[in-house]
Amino acid sequence: MTRRALLLAGTGMLRRVARELAVDGWDVVLPSRRYAPIPEGDPELRAVRWTAGNRHTTVGPGRATWVQAQWDEPAELAAKAGEVLAGPADLLVAWVHEAYREAVFSAVEPLLSDAAPVVEVTAIPVHGDVVEPPDPHFPHRPTQQVLLGSTSDEAVGRPLRHEEIERGVLEAVRRAVEGRPTSVHQLGERRTVRRA
Repeated sequence: MTRRALLLAGTGMLRRVARELAVDGWDVVLPSRRYAPIPEGDPELRAVRWTAGNRHTTVGPGRATWVQAQWDEPAELAAKAGEVLAGPADLLVAWVHEAYREAVFSAVEPLLSDAAPVVEVTAIPVHGDVVEPPDPHFPHRPTQQVLLGSTSDEAVGRPLRHEEIERGVLEAVRRAVEGRPTSVHQLGERRTVRRA
């Protein structure tokens, strides 16, 4: 049975996540503004070809397909992604700018299977003393929320690195695929605000 994942993120922001899903046999659809190649691993597992204006990358037993789409055109994004998915998505991984979150999530919801879990990546709110994650957009779906700080919790004062983000999101994806209940995962820390 083909497992389908819809991965919404800025161009190339979660390429490693797309690659790992494809290596595990998932068909991954990646709507974004620009094409970003999937990281190369074993050359025997990777082949790229053009088809119908989209770039398909075969990685292991799965496949990643880039679809040109814009967050500010959510209905068109959903239509293009749905055409390539060719069936309901079994997983949604989303790192969408706050300004587009509601519109994009509402547009892609019909593309998800009834049981599809969600991994949602968002920044830790900068104001206030208490970190409160936003309410999940899909309260009826198990959601793994990943809250991103601006500084690493691995090295004091260093910005959070892309590799740390990908590693944390992959862990949340693993939890989602295992059927774990809704939970929140914090990566990094908020930058300390000095008050005069």
